[in-house]
Amino acid sequence: MSALEQDLAGYLQLRRSLGHEMAEARWLLPGFVAFLDTRGASTVTIEAALDWAQQSPTGQPTTVGPRRMTAARGFARYLTGIYPGTEIPPLGLMPHRQRWRRPFIYSTADIEALMNHARVLIRSPLRAATYETLVGLLAAGGLRIGEAIKLDRSDIDWTGSVLLIRESKFGKSRLVPLHSTAMEALSAYAQLRDELEPRPKEPSFFVSQTHKRLCYAAVCPTFRHLVDAAGIGTGAPSAPRLHDLRHTFAVRTLLGWYRTGEDVQAKLPWLSTYLGHREPASTYWYLSAAPELLALAAARQNTGWTAVRS
Repeated sequence: MSALEQDLAGYLQLRRSLGHEMAEARWLLPGFVAFLDTRGASTVTIEAALDWAQQSPTGQPTTVGPRRMTAARGFARYLTGIYPGTEIPPLGLMPHRQRWRRPFIYSTADIEALMNHARVLIRSPLRAATYETLVGLLAAGGLRIGEAIKLDRSDIDWTGSVLLIRESKFGKSRLVPLHSTAMEALSAYAQLRDELEPRPKEPSFFVSQTHKRLCYAAVCPTFRHLVDAAGIGTGAPSAPRLHDLRHTFAVRTLLGWYRTGEDVQAKLPWLSTYLGHREPASTYWYLSAAPELLALAAARQNTGWTAVRS
């Protein structure tokens, strides 16, 4: 563990002891520390924080930049008491601009291609299986990438086919049931992982090449490589992102309900709970995320109005 990793652990522990949830900081800051360690930096500087906040796998601006800067600023304030050369990024350096970005909805063929390319292109058998299984889990369970990375072996109830998602975004924990086929894929990975990595350094379910938990900063470029190699999203208005696997799960679930005549409005709170949204209003956003879904919702609404009028 590097000095900055130790400092981060102390920072998060201190903030939690003061009653702060720190869910987003716990998700974002390990990537920042890895970025600083790669640069050989001993503390936070404004330049380093800005470079990290502006990083994007696609080269396009994202809404995560201001959130990264907020997390980096809080960590920098803490580090000023340890390292005199620490620079605190000023407020307004990256103002938050809320904007709507249409998600990329992966087809079944896209997801299969990603998993196949992970199996074929990645030379290490364990690493190949890790990314193949990770993509499959994100697509089948709608998890956030941070939730999948955080999974420990003890978080999987093999008998009940349920995952325990611990203290995720907004500090919430929840249970996520999975289909039997998804559980079979996880079981096959776990068996291979235990054969190839019998003495892991951490209790994480997914294991990296360093025998530790997967790091978000390493997963993103690997996923981007798989997307590019598979030729997915070429010419699409929005470049495919890792988080779009979660969007795809939500949109497909809603499409399935509409096509089978389910009461979508009554079921939306279920989906909201499953996804770990803070409130159902966050789930309503998906109704406009795909043209087909929006058309089905409009048709259902028009049918309802026709019935009322007649």
